[in-house]
Amino acid sequence: MIRNILGSLVALAGAVSAVLSPFRDWYAGRAGQDYRVRDLFGGITATESGVLVSILLPFLFAALLVIAGVVVRSRIVVAFAGVVVLGFTILWMVRQGQAAGSLVVGGDGAGLQVGVANAAAGGVLMLIGALLMTGRGRGRDRGQGRRARSAPEPYAAPAPDQVDTWPPTQEPGMSVQTTPWPEPEVDPYVGPDPQDGRTRSYPSYPSHPEVPSAESDPRDPVHPPHRPPPPPPPRQG
Repeated sequence: MIRNILGSLVALAGAVSAVLSPFRDWYAGRAGQDYRVRDLFGGITATESGVLVSILLPFLFAALLVIAGVVVRSRIVVAFAGVVVLGFTILWMVRQGQAAGSLVVGGDGAGLQVGVANAAAGGVLMLIGALLMTGRGRGRDRGQGRRARSAPEPYAAPAPDQVDTWPPTQEPGMSVQTTPWPEPEVDPYVGPDPQDGRTRSYPSYPSHPEVPSAESDPRDPVHPPHRPPPPPPPRQG
């Protein structure tokens, strides 16, 4: 955020410098607004130019690009505006050198003057502002990259022939997957199994024709009925 603000201010300062430069002297006391745009491609002439068809036109276009680039936080747009300003300034210098035979920097106003310096400085400031800006896409990509690195990696579902573990821990064991439903209740303990001789705590009696055995008596498998006493012997005499 701070870099975007600082870069925007530097780029806007460069745009202001570039727009104001045609209103100052460029060469031998001639202002930049007196040079026509088409003279930059066909050769410098002594013909005066209107303001809207002078070298001010590409500089206004570059200033609008800077404003649009600052609004959308686009480094490419701001940098392109700086290239436009520097490109037209260098092109003017080439054409002026061809028309005058050479370019000189004179302190008495006979050579390059402050208007050219303002235009070149404006283009350089635009490029510096573009370098300082971070841009919208770059910051968003960084944020997504940080979230992607911090987010846990999804686990793949276990194969049908593997142990039911979730998430997979490469170790056999019970599932650790939580569920919102209540866990099934375990059957209460009902005592030892009467059919298992290892856990039966009572002796086994031989089966009686009138009394079923403990294995076949469904009434009380833990406490089977006792064997009735034998009948008394009959009396004699």
